Amino acid sequence: MKRILKKWSQLSLVKQIIVGLIIGMILAVTIPEAAKPVVIFGSLFVGALKAIAPVLVLFLVMSAIAQHKSGHQTNMKTIIALYLLGTFLAGLIAVIVSFIFPVSLTLAKGAEGFTAPSGVVEVLKTLLLNVVDNPVKAIYNANYIGILAWAILLGLALRNAPDTTKTLISNFSDAVSKMVTWVIKFAPIGIMGLVFESITANGIESLLSYGKLLAVLIGCMVFVALVVNPIIVYVVIRQNPYPLVFKCLKESGITAFFTRSSASNIPVNMRLCENLGLNKDSYSVSIPLGATINMAGAAVTISVLTLAAVHTLDIQVDLPTAIILSVLSAVCACGASGVAGGSLLLIPLACSLFGIPADVAMQVVGVGFIIGVLQDSFETALNSSTDVLFTAAAEFREWNKEGKKIEIHKVA
Repeated sequence: MKRILKKWSQLSLVKQIIVGLIIGMILAVTIPEAAKPVVIFGSLFVGALKAIAPVLVLFLVMSAIAQHKSGHQTNMKTIIALYLLGTFLAGLIAVIVSFIFPVSLTLAKGAEGFTAPSGVVEVLKTLLLNVVDNPVKAIYNANYIGILAWAILLGLALRNAPDTTKTLISNFSDAVSKMVTWVIKFAPIGIMGLVFESITANGIESLLSYGKLLAVLIGCMVFVALVVNPIIVYVVIRQNPYPLVFKCLKESGITAFFTRSSASNIPVNMRLCENLGLNKDSYSVSIPLGATINMAGAAVTISVLTLAAVHTLDIQVDLPTAIILSVLSAVCACGASGVAGGSLLLIPLACSLFGIPADVAMQVVGVGFIIGVLQDSFETALNSSTDVLFTAAAEFREWNKEGKKIEIHKVA
């Protein structure tokens, strides 16, 4: 037994996750009833990550800003510009692909009980209200926009605090980070439970009737991840981007694929940034921020499902309106919550651009929930891995200016 545990500990986290994934699939196919209790492992794993992520974000960002010294480079302007550009281009690609491969839906009920925003003004109003939310309430409800706002303000207020106070905050930050590493060690067992639950609850059959829609959605996301994002990174760092792209997809995208929450994947991204040797002043702010505004996958989902509704209802769309949809999907994506299914409830907002009634739009949302097992997993993997990708690209750009050699494939 000790030998087995020793060999297990020597495996990388990704390999351990793959083992958990295979075991979960085997149990779901062979003995679904007898193995039903393993579902609790998935719930516990995601619950633990969601519980600790808000506290981690608060202390990491607050500590980073409080410790920051004037004159230190943080690259935040470049990172935010990359976030916004990537999200817009993802929405644009989704619009173009949806015109080349139009998809029609068989609309069905399934989204009752959900309330969608009625317009862009409401989305912006919600964002602003989240910024001034009570800090305790923001942590309790995992309102990351509110948490970021309070963390930034507290960090700025503590810049002139005594070193002992800054050390205390830094120690709290390190302690919470350590707790996160403990939780992540249980990722293989948690993912085994999540995979088992997905297969037994939804089955593969339920996805077959939406094969073309899934193909367009996933195809767009894969194209953004493997073509659009690498082009953006190449323009920034003037070097082969694929070693960095694949590293981010492997070490961030895989875990995000199964947790289906950008917020829950923040601890994984923080550790990857540390392994890449990035500046903590930058990534401790950019990674939590990315989980809020860097939503390329959400922009793809909003655009594709909205245009699927348009094609279903035979609504004629001209090019200017399609471009407006790209911008709108990017804005909507930035307002999507960093939790599973967060982008789907913003689809009616995009549908309103074409005068599609709310009841029809909510049926489209229902379709989104039906295919959500795969759609949301790919969406989150793209969103979360891109947070690290663009953060690293911005810093590597500065390394180039300083004449520092970048060897991405050799980074631990």
